[in-house]
Amino acid sequence: MGGIRELRGRIKSVGSIRQITRAMEMVASTKLKRFQDKAVSSRPYSQEISALVGHLAAVLGEGVSAQPLFRPGQGKAIAVLLVTSDRGLCGAYNSNVFRALELMLREQPAGTDVRFFVYGKKGYQYLSARKRRIERLFVEPVLEQIDYRGAARTSRDLTNLFLAGEYREVRVLATAFESMVRYVPRWIELLPIQAGALLGESKGERGDVLLEPDAATLFERLVPRYLETRIYNALIEAITSEYASRRASMKNATDAAKDMQSELKLVYNRKRQETITKELLDIVGGAEALR
Repeated sequence: MGGIRELRGRIKSVGSIRQITRAMEMVASTKLKRFQDKAVSSRPYSQEISALVGHLAAVLGEGVSAQPLFRPGQGKAIAVLLVTSDRGLCGAYNSNVFRALELMLREQPAGTDVRFFVYGKKGYQYLSARKRRIERLFVEPVLEQIDYRGAARTSRDLTNLFLAGEYREVRVLATAFESMVRYVPRWIELLPIQAGALLGESKGERGDVLLEPDAATLFERLVPRYLETRIYNALIEAITSEYASRRASMKNATDAAKDMQSELKLVYNRKRQETITKELLDIVGGAEALR
């Protein structure tokens, strides 16, 4: 361990870092609360529109298979919308997403063409370093400012590419927010829409109802809203998870800085006491020598 002056400097440095991490923790807590409210309030609408589309799919029966969004695309490539953070200092948030991505890529047959659409600079940097094919990086609006309009634009872009025959399927990899301490990467099979899953969601939700206009017209209008809602929920839960992870990471850093500062102060006080004791012994020894 260094001298007293060096220890004093280290205590001051650790204290400054502790103040910074504490401030970042407070900012993350404030933003987490805001995004958490959005994520929770959007879930009932998402569940309701999913159940409604499922009910209409049941009404249409075999006619669902004729809908282009319910059939695999004509292309051979797989489109992946990857959602990560723009900044670091959020613990294992991005690492968990990348781990889920690599697991999916290893499961694909050799030569599978996977193309990426990315939210977040960290994801863009990760894919660029590994020479993955990036079709687009979404920069406006940034994920922190995402709203339903921005999510709808993303959904329309992906849907149009799917209908144009460029891809056989579209997937989304984003972090699902389950609680303040639990947020896990989740794959969403966006396109083609899985009619079986929708029928399961609508089971027992509604009895016989009168449809005006007809079911096919309602179905055609509701499916785009359903896709937009799934994208919006994925994005808003991802940014909520990011700030939950950042808050936990900054709290751990603040606690670690506090412990380190306490240990350094203990060593500093011990060395200071040793120095004082040594100086007193020198004074006493000098006084005895003068007698």
